[in-house]
Amino acid sequence: MGRFAFLIHPVRISDYYRKFPALKRLPDAWVEAMFRPVPPWVGAHITGVQSPTGATAEGWFVFLPWTPRMLLDTPWPAVRERIVRAGRLGQGRGAQIFGLGAFTKIAGGDQGASINERLGIPVTTGNSYTAASAVEASLLAAARMGIRPADAEAAVVGATGSIGAACAQLLAAQVGRITLLARQRPRLEELAERLRARGADVRIETDLRAGIALADIVVAVSSATEEILQPEDFKPGAVVCDVARPRNVSSAVYERRDDVLVIDGGVIAVPGAVDFGLDFGFPPRHAEACMAETMILALENRFEAFTLGRDIAVERVEEIAALAKKHGFSVAGFRRFERAVPDEEIERIRERAAARRMTA
Repeated sequence: MGRFAFLIHPVRISDYYRKFPALKRLPDAWVEAMFRPVPPWVGAHITGVQSPTGATAEGWFVFLPWTPRMLLDTPWPAVRERIVRAGRLGQGRGAQIFGLGAFTKIAGGDQGASINERLGIPVTTGNSYTAASAVEASLLAAARMGIRPADAEAAVVGATGSIGAACAQLLAAQVGRITLLARQRPRLEELAERLRARGADVRIETDLRAGIALADIVVAVSSATEEILQPEDFKPGAVVCDVARPRNVSSAVYERRDDVLVIDGGVIAVPGAVDFGLDFGFPPRHAEACMAETMILALENRFEAFTLGRDIAVERVEEIAALAKKHGFSVAGFRRFERAVPDEEIERIRERAAARRMTA
């Protein structure tokens, strides 16, 4: 049996309320101040992960009670010490690989490399499977909306990040045109040249709204700590896959745009009678893709630093996607803002988008 540990943390203040509902009465800053001195702890035992091959795995959630703001505002050496401490808790339970969740792989800027150097077990960020599943979900949703990828314009928000760059490479080979969006133009130009060398039609943009105004497919994976995509940003009929945690897409898009299909990226159905032992906001037997990558590697007995650093090789992304299929992991239909999107709702969105395009 493969054994793993995975590091989780609150991505928004409201995540504290699942376990401590009385905290709702307090200002956000007070809540963060209360948890700043609290060390990591083992929060749950994960059981029942079983591949169709017969392989099994168990794991542990290790909880670091710091929000993204706390992680980004704290000097990196102190953050790194907390993450390493968390990893050692998992290692002490028998974990053979340690996965980093949400902003714990962004803090410090080296995408897990320095954590891997300091632990006695390998570390993975899960970004390879996150990228693979985000693109898969985006293209599945596009098909449901009647969008033909070869004729479509795609946009990747946060294209110079590790997940964003991998998504851009995967999408560029399948869509008619792709727009890369990020704040640093030199890095955008470098990525664009790599894609153009492979024959892709690429443009770059640092103006967010200008970059997504014409996009049929938007993959949002910026590391922004606030909602940056608003209802007025999208064309009718657009598919928007929000991979970022915290979310890039405002809930107002769902409330005010009934002609845009927003889906959550990276929601994966896990094989077996899985019990996570913890409510982290997902339906039973479902997990984030980054969590799933750690489980897949444990099932495969691949105890190695599979995904580390800023640059992810497309070959790595394709490899983990193949392993996911082998072990029975799959994109879990369409969800947005923590609820399933039924078929009839998608059809209504498609009809409203068609009507608005006709009257535009």
